[in-house]
Amino acid sequence: MSSTQQPLASTGSLNEKWKERFAFFEAHGEPKSAEYQAALKALPRNKQRLIQMNIIAFFFGIIYLFVLGMWRKNLSFIGIFVAIGVVEVIIEATFNITIAQALQMGISVAMAMMYALSTNYSYYLTRVKGSKSWNPFEGMRWI
Repeated sequence: MSSTQQPLASTGSLNEKWKERFAFFEAHGEPKSAEYQAALKALPRNKQRLIQMNIIAFFFGIIYLFVLGMWRKNLSFIGIFVAIGVVEVIIEATFNITIAQALQMGISVAMAMMYALSTNYSYYLTRVKGSKSWNPFEGMRWI
C-alpha cells in the first residue's frame, strides 16, 4: 500500500459523503491547485457542491466545527467575526450612522459561506493529514 493510500484507511468510521470528499482531495490535491480545479469542473454540478460546500456548516458552523474537533480553526473564525463586528460598531459610532440591515445580512451570509466552503477541506486536513493549524483557510483558493 502506498503512502497516499495509507491515510484513507484511517477514515473507516466516516460516512460515504466524507469518504468521497476525502478521496477527491487525496487524488487531486488542495483546492487552490490547478489539478483540483480541473477535476472539479469535470464533475456534475451536484458532485461539485458535495466536494466544495458543506450545508451543515453553512447553518451551524460555529457549533459544527467544534463537533468535528476543529476547535482551533473555529476559534480563528470566531476571532474574524468578532473583529468584523468591532469594525461595524466603530463605523457606526464614528460616523453616527446605522449600518443597513441588508448589509448586515450580507455580511452574515458571507460569514456562513466561509464556514460552508472551508469545512470539507479543513476536516480532511485535520482527520487525514493530522493538521493542527489555526488557519481556517489553509490550502483554500482565496488565501
